Amino acid sequence: MTRRVGCLIVFLLVFCTCKSWAQYTIVPSWGGGADQTDLSFGFTFQYVSSDFKIVKKPDWQKGFPDQLSAAKNGYNAISSNGVPGFGIGFVTRYSITDHLEVRTTPELVFADKSLTYSLKGVDGNPSVSIQTTSVDVPLLLKLKSDRIGDFRMYILGGVKTSFAINKKSKDDNTLNPDDRVPKLTRNYNAWEAGLGCDIYFEYFKLSPELKVSNSFNNMLVPDLTNPYSSPISKLFLHTVSFSLYFE
Repeated sequence: MTRRVGCLIVFLLVFCTCKSWAQYTIVPSWGGGADQTDLSFGFTFQYVSSDFKIVKKPDWQKGFPDQLSAAKNGYNAISSNGVPGFGIGFVTRYSITDHLEVRTTPELVFADKSLTYSLKGVDGNPSVSIQTTSVDVPLLLKLKSDRIGDFRMYILGGVKTSFAINKKSKDDNTLNPDDRVPKLTRNYNAWEAGLGCDIYFEYFKLSPELKVSNSFNNMLVPDLTNPYSSPISKLFLHTVSFSLYFE
């Protein structure tokens, strides 16, 4: 009998606790009302790492014809390492449904590029840095999961147009060949894809996001008088970025 009473007491305690918990509603954070309207705005900070996918010419290893160049004996290897950069920008989003939105995030990006050469008969590997500042204008579709409390996941993809805004450098044909740098097109198009999560706070929404991007078109301007351009057929830009969006 005592055992049954003890079991009944435990059951009642569990039942009352569950009922009390069910009556207690956790109110989700407002998120500053970022998802309450179809159109909203924000800003972003971005870390960028860029490198080139290099397509070499069939005879790329032969020596550069100018005997004053360190590349006169030929090339052993050409590579590109990721160079860190950063960007700042704005966010404009339009909600199509609760789970789908279209967004654009125009950004000012400071991200240099680097090419490293291994030359025959030369100790060390000369590296060429290409300084770039650009305005990136992506157009993306964002597919969101259901919101669970103050959290929801998403994936996104789309295209991007990038415009270089560097001041045009003076003609470097008079420079020593080894002091020149490869020339890049002033603008290019690329595809982008990524994933992230929306985290809701009381007065704003924070979205950490990881994204990759690859250019569609060749970015190299052909120049047979440049020892750093002549062995290369095409350059495609590969970018990995980590962004923080505040809305």
